[in-house]
Amino acid sequence: MTVAGPNSQTFISQRLRLNYVDWGGRGKPPLVLVHGGRDHARSWDWTAEQLCRDWHVVAMDHRGHGDSDWVSDGNYRSNDMVYDLAQLVHQLGVGPVTIVSHSMGGNVALRYAGVFPDMVRKIVAIEGLGPSPQRQAEMRATPYPERFAKWIGDKRAASARTPRKYASIEDAFRRMIEENSYLTEEQARHLTIHGVNRNEDGTFSWKFDPHLNVWEVEDIGDQFLQQVWSAIRCPTLLLYGANSWASNPAKDGRIAYFKNAEVIEFENAGHWLHHDQFERFMATLRDFL
Repeated sequence: MTVAGPNSQTFISQRLRLNYVDWGGRGKPPLVLVHGGRDHARSWDWTAEQLCRDWHVVAMDHRGHGDSDWVSDGNYRSNDMVYDLAQLVHQLGVGPVTIVSHSMGGNVALRYAGVFPDMVRKIVAIEGLGPSPQRQAEMRATPYPERFAKWIGDKRAASARTPRKYASIEDAFRRMIEENSYLTEEQARHLTIHGVNRNEDGTFSWKFDPHLNVWEVEDIGDQFLQQVWSAIRCPTLLLYGANSWASNPAKDGRIAYFKNAEVIEFENAGHWLHHDQFERFMATLRDFL
C-alpha cells in the first residue's frame, strides 16, 4: 500500500497563523507529533508513514518554525508553545490524544500532559526534560543580573542578524550533515528540503527564526515544572540517547517527579535518536503504543 503525503493545514493561536501537516485518517485514534527546536513537522515523516494506517497522525510546526509564523517580538516562551499545542488539539476537536515528541517539543508536550491530564492517553518524550539539575546549577552559578544583561546583548545581536543564506540546497545539506553526523544522506537531504525557503535572490535560508537561538533567562520555577510533571497521569515513555548531551532522568533523579514513567536509553544514539536508530525507535514506540 502506497501512503499519500500529508496535507498542510493552518490554525490560529494567539493571533499567529500556525501550520500543521495532517496525514489523514479522521476517525482513527489521534496521534500528535511535536518536533524539537529549530526543526520542523516534516522531520516526523518516516514515523508518520509507518503509523498513519492505524492512527490519525498530525504533526505541528511550532511558532517560529517550519511554515508557521514568527512572533513579532522575537521572544519564544515555552508556555506560549504549550498554549499552541492546546489550541491545536482543541481545534482538531479530538481527544484524548497520544503524543510523540522530541527535545523542546517534549518539554512542551509534557507540560500539556500535566496541565490537561484527561486529554492525553499516552505520551512519548525524546530527551524532553530540558537542562539537567547539574546544568541548571552551573548556569545559575552566574548571578541573575549578569545573565539578564547577557540576554539583552544576545537579543540585540539577534535583532541585527539576518538569516544565513546558502547559495544552493547542497550547501544547506552539507550544513545539516555537519550539525548531526548520525544522519544518513537521505535523512539529511529530506530534512534540508523541507527546512529551507528560497529567497528572492535565489539563495536558500532555514525556515526557523534566528531569535530561536536566544532563550529566556529563566523559565518557570523548578517547583512549578515538577508539579506539572507530577500531575501527568497517563503512561509516559522517556527516551534518551547514550551519546547525547541530554541527561538521563533515571540517573539524575528527575524520574522521581513522574508517577507512571519508564526510561529507555538507546546505545550508539545522540539527541535525535528517532533518526539515529529509526528501526529500534519504531519497535519501541509500537510496543508502548
